[in-house]
Amino acid sequence: MAKERIAKFLARSGVASRREAERLIAAGHVTVNGLVVTNPATRIDENDVLAVGGWPIARREKTRLWRYHKPPGLVTTARDPQERPTVFAALPKSLPRVISVGRLDLNTEGLLLLTNDGGVARYLEHPAQSIARRYRVRTHGDPAESKMMELERGATVDGVRYRPVLISIDSRKGSNWWITVTVSEGKNREIRKLMQYAGLHVTRLIRTGYGPFELGELARGAVEEVPQRLLRRALSGYFARRDAREQGL
Repeated sequence: MAKERIAKFLARSGVASRREAERLIAAGHVTVNGLVVTNPATRIDENDVLAVGGWPIARREKTRLWRYHKPPGLVTTARDPQERPTVFAALPKSLPRVISVGRLDLNTEGLLLLTNDGGVARYLEHPAQSIARRYRVRTHGDPAESKMMELERGATVDGVRYRPVLISIDSRKGSNWWITVTVSEGKNREIRKLMQYAGLHVTRLIRTGYGPFELGELARGAVEEVPQRLLRRALSGYFARRDAREQGL
């Protein structure tokens, strides 16, 4: 197996994001073969013994992915300075250490992907992949048709450029609308900002799909692992690239 950077290994092992791994290394919390390392570019292989805070890190397990139906009222973080309830505190204790693929804000509900592989998380999050995120959005207001059309072409909102958005009107009752919105990037509070730009106030936001993965009938608060066969097929590009890199091709 080819050597890889220690920060990258930690992220792929699900210990922390790469940025957090770099902070742990810089703070002197990481050892390789019993020696403290402070350079995140240090390269290791399967023969090295790695530990964080004195706890040994096992060799990478097989990549796994879970679908989680996040309820509203939870923040997508391990620890919250405001001591609000978190996603990770609410997860079943039977789950291994996982990280989230992106985030859903406090009041957004629906599909949140969880994985034990930081490489998968970065692959799914990265704008270069243009992976579709689908939402059902309940809104209130009187949308400006010109603004909606602008969003579908790609718009600049408050100085931020957004890619084209797919918008489908599902139903309307008075000034209340149910809309399906599909975006291909994950900017902060993207849906709420885009709907506000079009003259609509979001009153409920549910993510129903992330790339090939769907919320489906998954109950609120439930977690379900994606079968390995489906995972390998859905992320065939990621696995092919990773395998080639590890074999030094």
